[in-house]
Amino acid sequence: RRWYDTDRVDVIADGAASSTALAIQEVAREKHRIYLNSGAATSDFTGKYCSPYGFHFTYDTYALANGTGRALTQQGGDTWFFITVDYAFGHALARDTARFVQEGGGRVLGEVRHPLNTTEFSSYLLQARASRAKVVGMANAGTDFDNALKQAAEFGIVRGGQRIAGLLVFITNVHALGLPVAQGLVGTTSFYWDLNDRTREWHKRFAAAHHGRAASMVQAGTYSAVRHYLRAVEAAGTDDADAVAAMMRKMPVQDMYNDNVRIREDGRVLHDMLLVQAKAPEESRGPWDYYKILTRIPGEQAFRPLSQSECPLVRR
Repeated sequence: RRWYDTDRVDVIADGAASSTALAIQEVAREKHRIYLNSGAATSDFTGKYCSPYGFHFTYDTYALANGTGRALTQQGGDTWFFITVDYAFGHALARDTARFVQEGGGRVLGEVRHPLNTTEFSSYLLQARASRAKVVGMANAGTDFDNALKQAAEFGIVRGGQRIAGLLVFITNVHALGLPVAQGLVGTTSFYWDLNDRTREWHKRFAAAHHGRAASMVQAGTYSAVRHYLRAVEAAGTDDADAVAAMMRKMPVQDMYNDNVRIREDGRVLHDMLLVQAKAPEESRGPWDYYKILTRIPGEQAFRPLSQSECPLVRR
């Protein structure tokens, strides 16, 4: 509130956990200011808590579950076992992914839940291996995800013929784990630096400014969001929030990885999503060459359809 009331901030970009970011969006709505969310995941941003001033770039829980669950099932990964962190985030990811697996004709053979900040995953991984599921879905994140992946490599889950699906995984996770541990991991992302010539050129500039590191999808999404906002301000000829929000929805998103991408009335940016798999170490040609792209999912298919939306801005 101080940023808005005292510092006269026009726009806030990115965000933290979904609960915090939803609070930011609510204050932005109250103050008639633009909020560009990139990092927080809940699809409620463009659902029941949507805002005329709110825009959701990069991803959401629906697209992650849809992309990984449906696409892997269609590719033959039709039996699943979930290792789920035991709080709302994990429950939602596992539940939504299970729905897409079942809609695609697959089956869920079991699920085990672990406490937040678990360090020992051996009992959970043994249950996953014993299930003989073709896919082990990791419905967790952060250090839980990293610990689970490290121990899955020690247990030989992938070598034993099962696939591991990370339901929220960043390229920075793969970098931290290393390809010997992460190889075979499947996940969904909206950005990969080695996608085309434009992303590779942008990556060179980003890496030069960030000690050689590649951008995560959240970092790329934040860049895209701010760039689109500034283009809309220029096109509208004003920084008035109502005028800029209308222009942002009118103009397609065009940048290093988005080609004429539409923003819906609920504020959802319809990025294409990529189903990717972490390479084996011998397949990598150099720094940050970590992913094989398995399939590209059009944004219109990746995100929740408006016919299912709870957003009051959506015309019925």
